[in-house]
Amino acid sequence: MGAESSQPRAPRPSRRPSAGLPRLAPQAGGRAGVVQVAADLNRAEQLIHDPGAAPRALAWAGLAEEIGTGVLAREPAGRRRATLALTDPQARASVRTDLAAAAALAGLGEHRTRLPPWRIIAPPPAPTLLALFRTAQARFGVPWPCLAAIELVETRFGRIRGPSSAGAQGPMQFLPATWAQYGHGSINNPRAAIMAAARLLAANGAPADMAGALRHYNDSQDYVAAVTDYARHMARDPRAYYGYETWQVIYTYDHRTVILPVGFPAIRPAPLPRRVPSAPPVG
Repeated sequence: MGAESSQPRAPRPSRRPSAGLPRLAPQAGGRAGVVQVAADLNRAEQLIHDPGAAPRALAWAGLAEEIGTGVLAREPAGRRRATLALTDPQARASVRTDLAAAAALAGLGEHRTRLPPWRIIAPPPAPTLLALFRTAQARFGVPWPCLAAIELVETRFGRIRGPSSAGAQGPMQFLPATWAQYGHGSINNPRAAIMAAARLLAANGAPADMAGALRHYNDSQDYVAAVTDYARHMARDPRAYYGYETWQVIYTYDHRTVILPVGFPAIRPAPLPRRVPSAPPVG
């Protein structure tokens, strides 16, 4: 995982902190379960696209999107199609993107037997991060949705503070040697990390050849596909960023799947809900 040296090298599997989809059981059997999942996804999408949505409601929407995608990914194809047929066009586009990206990332997963040596911290406010992405785009020409997609995949927008299995660090997950080449200041500083990522991508072909530039960031075609899926979706639908920004750190180890909350490890992991709450909170 993380930014790699710009020197040519043979492709190899990538390692990242948060990968793929949560491992979930289906919500409910039969038609009722299909209708409920579709209703949750539709409501989540409505909230994500409501600029006046309360923070708690937006957080529910992000969790509903994240868990709902995990549920659908493990449904039989016919049931998945039936659920998608009941979603609104906007929700359907989001879920299809999320399914495609998560399927790509699932191929990069690794077997884990213990909890990670990370701290989970609160990310900067969504508007603050968006302003940093846009500043990097203006300075280096790298589209802001691509930078946002990288940070989503790497650390859930900076929630993960700690090294990857490969030793990458910071919100954009740089190896120390690569940081020495492209970074300035602290590797854990959100602004410095985002600018370094843009600097690396621009030095390796972005924006003209985004796929090639991303291969220098992480030499995995699956990684490139996932980041590209998320980035294209945010480029078409900028409000999607506000849903992704609330996604939690979901971690699978030793046949268990948990949410690592802000405050981990002082605060214990929470079992991943097997179903989405039926309605967003008020206020």
